[in-house]
Amino acid sequence: MELEELDEIKTKLSTPKTITILTHRNPDGDAIGSSLAVKFFLEKYGHSCRIVLPSEYPVIFEYMPRIHEAIIYDQDREKALRAIEEADMMFCLDFNGLDRIDTLGPYVQDNNCYKALIDHHLDPEPFADFYLSDTSASSTCELVYQFIGLLGEKKKLDLDIATCLFTGLITDTGSFKYATNPNVFRVAADLKEMGVDDYTLHDNIFNSWSKRQLEILGHSLRNRMTVYPELSAGIIYLNKQDYMKYQISRGDTEGIVNYILMIKGMKVAAFIREMPTGDIRLSLRSKGDISVQELSRAHFNGGGHKNASGGSSDLDLKSTIEKFIKVLPFYL
Repeated sequence: MELEELDEIKTKLSTPKTITILTHRNPDGDAIGSSLAVKFFLEKYGHSCRIVLPSEYPVIFEYMPRIHEAIIYDQDREKALRAIEEADMMFCLDFNGLDRIDTLGPYVQDNNCYKALIDHHLDPEPFADFYLSDTSASSTCELVYQFIGLLGEKKKLDLDIATCLFTGLITDTGSFKYATNPNVFRVAADLKEMGVDDYTLHDNIFNSWSKRQLEILGHSLRNRMTVYPELSAGIIYLNKQDYMKYQISRGDTEGIVNYILMIKGMKVAAFIREMPTGDIRLSLRSKGDISVQELSRAHFNGGGHKNASGGSSDLDLKSTIEKFIKVLPFYL
């Protein structure tokens, strides 16, 4: 980011505008937290802000302030498209390419308004006017905090903004276990001093499972997990019948992939699921220098972070699992 870019966005924000905030499909804590934080911050300038989510959010984030104001494209297509068409300015948060917002991408591209991207994924696409992109950041929420500081407006932070930002720090680092850096702890300390109740946040996020979710986890570990010691890898899969039997909805399987990496010696984990629509989705995790981002990008139409990526497959479930096992050795 150049100084000229910072001056330009300061000028853009100096007068009230209609601003639309977008984040990626299947929004997680960092996506939702950064979107709400930016909304609350910009409203202090008198801007009119709307958040558009491509799909619904996990129910565990119901505690977040004013989350119900978000427009969900899958539920209200007309309202979401209107928010994009009417925008004088857009903030694109926690995604690096327009394909990450699915069919909303062309509508965002067609609006020639000023666009700002704040993100921590690799290789951002050149569709925005302002970029705050840093792959070493723990989360987009960490970068939003940095953005507010670059504007010289930390005094505008309040408890709601701090709570949203802390949510992103917690969820994208797995409670400060992954993708950390010295700065993320400084940010967390600052937010804590503002009054963030991190105990309650952890309780809301990690201790709000239902009995059905525990049954899904138990089934996944007992009946759907295979470990490959020679590859230091493991796979958990779910099929369409599992989704029907357990009535699995968005967010119910969050974090299941990480259980494989709890096994001693495991370095790669894959969670492969056959959605009720027939689509095949993958969540990949790794340790150390093994890049599941490269694997996902090369073979599964995906990407993300070096040690945490997602993707999809045009093959059926069985063939996708076989393909993953076949290509994995080239990335170990």
